Amino acid sequence: MVATPEKQQHIHEQLPSQNRVAVLLMGYGEVESYEDFANYNEQALNLLTAKFAPVPTWIYPPLAKLLALFDRHEWGHTHHDFISPHNAIFEQQRAGIEKNLQAKWGDTIQVFKAFNFCAPHLPHQVLAEIKTQGFNKILIYPLLVVDSIFTSGIAVEQVNNALAEMADGEEHWVKGLRYIPSFYNEPAYIDLMANLVEEKITADLRANYLPSQIGIVLMNHGCPHKAKGFTSGIVESQTLYDLVRDKLINRYPLISVGWLNHDTPLIEWTLPNAEQAANNLIQLGAKAIVFMPIGFATENHETLLDVHHIIHGLAKKHPDVNYVQMACVNDNPEFLEMAAEWANAHIGELMNQEAMAVNPQLAGNHHHHHHHHD
Repeated sequence: MVATPEKQQHIHEQLPSQNRVAVLLMGYGEVESYEDFANYNEQALNLLTAKFAPVPTWIYPPLAKLLALFDRHEWGHTHHDFISPHNAIFEQQRAGIEKNLQAKWGDTIQVFKAFNFCAPHLPHQVLAEIKTQGFNKILIYPLLVVDSIFTSGIAVEQVNNALAEMADGEEHWVKGLRYIPSFYNEPAYIDLMANLVEEKITADLRANYLPSQIGIVLMNHGCPHKAKGFTSGIVESQTLYDLVRDKLINRYPLISVGWLNHDTPLIEWTLPNAEQAANNLIQLGAKAIVFMPIGFATENHETLLDVHHIIHGLAKKHPDVNYVQMACVNDNPEFLEMAAEWANAHIGELMNQEAMAVNPQLAGNHHHHHHHHD
């Protein structure tokens, strides 16, 4: 059902002025100054790696500095002073989703961006701005990685830490909260992924290769198999791959998942990685390989530099194969429209619910209740 402008205006008039929702769109963020590498790595180690790697916390600062040297070499020397486009693309995504949402809800909705690892858009900084602007209902919306509560969970962790610090008085300023953990099984997203691959094949490959000679590597965010009991995203990512593959495999038989792993020592990662997946398809007769990132919504150094390295290595071993590197969905207008649509139901619930009253001071007064049996 499509609301007419008259009906939309009527909705806006009925909403109380204080009934506004802040959509907190969350991504990783990536460094735009090489001096920030060590700080970025330390935050990533604390938030992500600590959940699956047996590394003592005291080693994080020196390890972050060591990793920064490797990053500086790869981004600076190997890739001609590469600066990630992630932050700029994420801003375009934020603006596009906000435009779609405001077409329905007006200025009762505002979309804020927060980066897990990059100031001045860290979650606690953005939540302070949300509070200052008078919003008291929040939709937490992680966007970058399309996997699970594991990666998206660090967004909740940071929000919870910030909200605990911002609690003042007997009643918390947040009166309503909702969360979108992932869109791995959304039919519109599945269809878009398959359609983008088909369009690319039609444009670049169909005239020169039989369908059975075109290999497709659908790339997911790599997941550790053991993550200290955390749900690591393997199930959701595998489901995402299966759903997209099923849309394509009858026309293009050579399809494989390809996990973009962080090759951390002592960690068992999801297999096959993207390079192994491509090698397997070449062994089965693929003369062209399409690399499509389905597990990332926003371009970042993994989808750009890591895939570039993979293709470079493959081209040395198999120079007669044609390699096609596709972009993430990024600010595709169709994607921004569907991403806004996924938020609409949650915004509606926040608009309609009564303001919740939470007293943070009472939380510390509760003790574990034992049941006594005669």
